[in-house]
Amino acid sequence: MKHVAIEAHVRTKAGKGVARKLRHAGQTPGILYGPKSETIPLSVNSHEFNKLLNSARGEPLLFTLNLTGNGDSNSHTALIKDLQLHPVDDQICHVDFYEALMDEEVQVEVPIAAVGKAKGVETDMGVLEIIQRTVKISCLPLAIPREIQVDVSDLGLGDAVHVADITPPEGVRLLDDPETALMTVVTSAAEEPEEEKEEEIEEEEKEESE
Repeated sequence: MKHVAIEAHVRTKAGKGVARKLRHAGQTPGILYGPKSETIPLSVNSHEFNKLLNSARGEPLLFTLNLTGNGDSNSHTALIKDLQLHPVDDQICHVDFYEALMDEEVQVEVPIAAVGKAKGVETDMGVLEIIQRTVKISCLPLAIPREIQVDVSDLGLGDAVHVADITPPEGVRLLDDPETALMTVVTSAAEEPEEEKEEEIEEEEKEESE
């Protein structure tokens, strides 16, 4: 997990009009909340925030929010709980930060990465189909992994990897249903059985002769 810091300004006003003015001024409105703290309205510099997100390249980020304004100059450790995107341009229009206590587990989603080349792909011309790209986990904030790797080398045609097949890193618990399928090897669409191809040709010839 990557640890980053950003300055966050405490807001005293809320509402759609205020949020719109903040975005026009280059600020992203948001809130900070947690199990043992009151909700704090805030805003962060949009350019700096987007730069941190882009540098992470999908890796979960643990933020140190340095609060300023309204007499609050404390620092809070937090995770991104939710991002709201504009429906037209996909720009971030609101962020929810969740305060993380370093000695208490948090629940987050992390990416799954396939490792190796499935034998069903290499020898049988199959395709590795990704069914679910993330898994939900619970662990201490500093134990959040960048990703969870899944070895797919032994997967043949029709085989699948389920949550129960994953061995998580030490200190990490998987929360998804163990029977949930994550990825599978399927027959390539280009590799249709010869019988099906012949039937399609016969049907086309029959239609043309009518």
